[in-house]
Formats: sequence, structure tokens, C-alpha cells
Amino acid sequence: MDHKEQLVKAGAKMKADKLTVETWGNLSICDRERGLVTITPSGMDYDAIAPEDMVVVDLAGNHVEGFRKPSIEVPMHTAIYRARPDVSAIIHTHPIWSTVFSCMGEDIPVFHDEGAQALNCEVVRTAKYALPSTPELAKNCLEALGEASACMLMSHGAVCVGDSIAACFKVSAVLEMMAQLYQLIRATGGQPVPLSRENIAIMRDFARTQYGQR
Repeated sequence: MDHKEQLVKAGAKMKADKLTVETWGNLSICDRERGLVTITPSGMDYDAIAPEDMVVVDLAGNHVEGFRKPSIEVPMHTAIYRARPDVSAIIHTHPIWSTVFSCMGEDIPVFHDEGAQALNCEVVRTAKYALPSTPELAKNCLEALGEASACMLMSHGAVCVGDSIAACFKVSAVLEMMAQLYQLIRATGGQPVPLSRENIAIMRDFARTQYGQR
């Protein structure tokens, strides 16, 4: 399946999984060998998008292929790809639970084993606010993301990265679970017990080298 077809399926999944509403959010895949990024078009219904609607840009954001206007977040996607050579796919979602904390400008600590395995950080950070599509948003996103697999954009949504679209969806699902758990714990008047840095590192290594079929 080529990148355009992957993004058609991924966009439908993002909407079906309630990780966004209407036409918001965006997805991309980077061809590292060619230095090209395939990204979803701006403002189109994910249930109606076809492969030919996808747009291809280079890592500087220059148009290469496609007749549609690309997502307004091309600057953010390309900035991540330039800064993170380990990343080959990005999904920018507008989910409920993690956005609760992004709207308060709060970070989400990693206090659960699945978060330790999937999120590649001790804290999922919320980026400082910037208007959509701006260079400031891309800059703030990079600062919050660091080497992690996810960050949140203040009063906006979440950004999840990985070596494939499937990996991005896994990160997104774990982030939403963590955010929901965090909200429920706080609603009881409690606070989660944080995992130690050492145990987070052990769980990350376990996920990379031991978990699943090899």
C-alpha cells in the first residue's frame, strides 16, 4: 500500500476512533529515502478523501505533487521530520482527554506501565500557545516534543509521532488512556504515584527488545 492509500485509511480511522471532529487534525508520512512528505489536504472530510487528494511536499515544505491545498500544518510536520530523523509518520489529533489538559496548559506525567513503554518520556508536555499554521507553533511543538513520542498543543490538540502510522495510533491511544486515568485520579482528590526514571527506562527497553513476536 503506498503512502497516499495509507493516509486515506488512517484519516478514516482517526475520525472513527473519535480522535478528531469534522475535518480537523492532519496526518503525514515521510519517505526518508526521497526526502518527501505525503500529507492530508486542508479542510476535507476524512470519509470522502481519495488517494489523489493527498499532497506531496519536500522537507522544506515546497509543493512537489498534488492539486489540493495541503494541510495548514505543513510547517509543523516538516519541522518535526527535519529535527527527528527517527520519525517517519505524524498524526495531529484533536482528542478529548488529552486536550482537557492542554487547555489548562498542563503536562501529563507518565505513571503507568503502558505509558512508559509507548510514550518515550517521563512527562508528556504541553507546548506554549501559538496560532495554528505559524512558525511559532512548529517551534513550540518541537520544544515540547523533544525526544518523546507525543506532546500536546495548548488549547489545540495532540501530536503523536513514530516510525509508521500504526505506531502513531498506538501512541495516541496510550496518551488518551493516560489522560483519562489522570483525570479520574484527580477527580477523586488523589494524585498518581509516579514511576521512577529507572523503571520507565526499563519498560521502554522491554517494549523495544522483548515484547511481542520477534
